[in-house]
Amino acid sequence: MRRLFGTDGVRGLANGELLTPEFAVVVCAAAARTLARTPDSRPVAVVGRDPRASGEMLEAAVVAGLTSAGADAVRVGVLPTPAVAHLVGELDADFGVMISASHNPMPDNGIKLFAAGGHKLPDEREAEIERALETPVPERPTGAAVGRVHDSTDGAERYVEHLLASLPEPLRGVRVVVDCAHGAASAVAPEAYRRAGADVVAIAAEPDGLNINDGVGSTHLAVLQRAVVEHGADLGIAHDGDADRCLAVDAAGQVVDGDQIMAVLAVGMHADGQLTDDTLVTTVMSNLALHLAMRDAGIAVTTTQVGDRYVLERLREGGFSLGGEQSGHVVLPGRATTGDGLLTALSLMSRMSRTGSSLAELAGIVSPLPQVLQNVRVTDKAAVSASDAVAEAVAKAEAELGETGRVLLRPSGTEELVRVMVEAPTPEDAQSTASRLAEVVAAVR
Repeated sequence: MRRLFGTDGVRGLANGELLTPEFAVVVCAAAARTLARTPDSRPVAVVGRDPRASGEMLEAAVVAGLTSAGADAVRVGVLPTPAVAHLVGELDADFGVMISASHNPMPDNGIKLFAAGGHKLPDEREAEIERALETPVPERPTGAAVGRVHDSTDGAERYVEHLLASLPEPLRGVRVVVDCAHGAASAVAPEAYRRAGADVVAIAAEPDGLNINDGVGSTHLAVLQRAVVEHGADLGIAHDGDADRCLAVDAAGQVVDGDQIMAVLAVGMHADGQLTDDTLVTTVMSNLALHLAMRDAGIAVTTTQVGDRYVLERLREGGFSLGGEQSGHVVLPGRATTGDGLLTALSLMSRMSRTGSSLAELAGIVSPLPQVLQNVRVTDKAAVSASDAVAEAVAKAEAELGETGRVLLRPSGTEELVRVMVEAPTPEDAQSTASRLAEVVAAVR
């Protein structure tokens, strides 16, 4: 059976080989049959999208698929992914559908599914949907059993009120430039930050369906870095196309990545007694410097494989209160069911406001080590994992680096590719060690 779902739904070129309207119809019909809370119920699905042009086409197909399977569709329009997740829970829907390709270029799009309560689907539920695509379609509902379509116009307000309720007190003395990536947060992010008490300058907040992520947003920080300095702001916030993550920029225009953001929040929650078991959950890709800073702060770090869904699973399993990824996906389970870039940004600004400290001062507890990542094409990933030569080369590199660096070899989940990541005290050390390991990996047959 072909695996359709990646680490964050189905994604690809909109109207291309996979992500066609026909596919959206059948996958959402299968989701409606699979995710209904009871077999005889009339399921309800919340449907949102980012502003890219193909979202209009795919939304029509998603709604057609849902209603053809007897599910009612509640369209909430252009909203961030975490807003859709929140509304699934608040509206007591059976599941949710978000049409977005996140940080990908405009021609791409994707379909993300949320279970009841607004939680990401576990692997086994995605596998059920994939199996449903390969089984005969049951008798379709007719007459009054066909699903209906409703438009919700207050989704943005519900979401903003939810965000504001998470703040212990209004923001004071914080001037922020927010780069909305011409994406799903273009309206709600500036509104939420202003209503929270910040002085807001919004850029890249005029989506036209074609300009999402085009040289702006969390994957293109140069525009935000210049704007923060030009406007004399205290910080900048960069969202991606669907705003489930954010990166930051300090007053001098220096980038503050997801590891540093997590460190700031972890230390603050630790001081307030809100960090469950004094533990932070992150992935194996987080910089060694984060681990060292947390150790010094008396905070334990537990790691998962790459993907915010795996961070979410570990958070739920352990009952932990903070986790995330270096890329800027940060999850606060007590306040959201998934990564939320706006909630993260508000939490970061709240920490600045409450302490009176600059972002540079707060983030300075983590000084990221130089990191090099090389993708190595191989003929057999399993052979690389079993190779004595590779194991010996890794052991030698780890012995040389000691506590001053780190080595990680990670097979791709979709390609015959092994990712070699090295952190070291200097860029030169990281590069030379990574190149040496890459040669050993490439030589495995």
